[in-house]
Amino acid sequence: MHRRYLSSSSSSSILSHFNSLNKFQSSPTHHLCHSRTLTTVDTTTTRDHSYADIPKPPKSKSERKPYPTPMKILVQRAKQEKEARKAQPCKLLEDPPENGLLVPELVSVAHQVYQARESILLGLSKLVNVIPVLRCRHCFEVHIGQVGHEIRTCSGPKSGLRNATHVWRKGMVHDVIYFPKCFHLYDRVGKPRVIHNESRSFKQLPAIVELCIQAGLNLENYPTKRRTRPVYSIEGRIVDFEDTQVDSSLDCSLNSELQPKGDLGNCDLNIREVSSMVLDSWFEMISGAKKMMERYKVHTCGYCPEVQVGPKGHKVRMCKASKHQSRNGMHAWQEATVFDLVGPNYVWHVADVAGEVPLCNDLKRYYGKAPAVVEMCVQAGARVPDEYRSMMRLDVVPPCRDELDLVT
Repeated sequence: MHRRYLSSSSSSSILSHFNSLNKFQSSPTHHLCHSRTLTTVDTTTTRDHSYADIPKPPKSKSERKPYPTPMKILVQRAKQEKEARKAQPCKLLEDPPENGLLVPELVSVAHQVYQARESILLGLSKLVNVIPVLRCRHCFEVHIGQVGHEIRTCSGPKSGLRNATHVWRKGMVHDVIYFPKCFHLYDRVGKPRVIHNESRSFKQLPAIVELCIQAGLNLENYPTKRRTRPVYSIEGRIVDFEDTQVDSSLDCSLNSELQPKGDLGNCDLNIREVSSMVLDSWFEMISGAKKMMERYKVHTCGYCPEVQVGPKGHKVRMCKASKHQSRNGMHAWQEATVFDLVGPNYVWHVADVAGEVPLCNDLKRYYGKAPAVVEMCVQAGARVPDEYRSMMRLDVVPPCRDELDLVT
């Protein structure tokens, strides 16, 4: 309202109201001290960036895996690629590895990941003889320790009759760490997809090894085509107008290094040193696989553990997970994570290694978890990694069994 339409009384009341507001803004705690005290906490300083909680299992078997990249971003990328193909139907692909060439800086990473994997398997074969590994007879549960735990999480056949308790037997190395297999692609660009009728004519190998091969590793039993010139894309289809040759110049200098890392083959090493080397190889393998997956595409089924390394997922109708009837047995492919290539197989952390008291089911919320490789190395004497301290809940002191009723 214009000033000339304001009366003297109304103008004085408005001015007094503004003055009270300014006074409140100048000293806000003066007016709130009688009700409550306001405290500001700097979350940037108190937040633990290395905090990692125990991964939560899916609520039901029909639940799909979460997308690493949000669906909104995937739709935007698809629209941009479609518009780019309309604007330029025929173009020379320049960015590797989409053009069929290798990424030079990832060739050495592929060799390091392969060596780290071999070192892990060699080290675990020695640790299994010292650290006991237990495996449930009816499900995939694994326990690292002298005595199997009593936590009732068995989901195998007739688990209801056993009250979901596990029946333990001796485990092996493949129970500690699991590498899912995929089809080997001779030409990842020219023929990136395996159809259903060709499933028996293609070799299978661990997916992380296939990733290393596509990134520059040469293995005798798994030949692959190396290009020296990029390919063309015509309306989304790959066309190669040049003669393809085997490009081994980037890999010849590294073929002599395909041996397990460190001195794990030395019999003089004690268990503590072996466990430390295995733990270092574990982190090297995980970090190297993440670097390669940033450039080389890896797909996994959204409902089952199937993995395929390459630009596209295969068309073999072998999915038996939830809703596979509606897909005619086809997999629901999506972007994979590093733990789809390497099964971490989380196990319960045992704080008292020498003790013979099993983990109690009533106290399971106080126990932590860790990958079976990390748990075995820690029990063998390796230092606890900072990345898994919070997941293993080392700062939590579980109560005794007779004190359970006293804990809120």
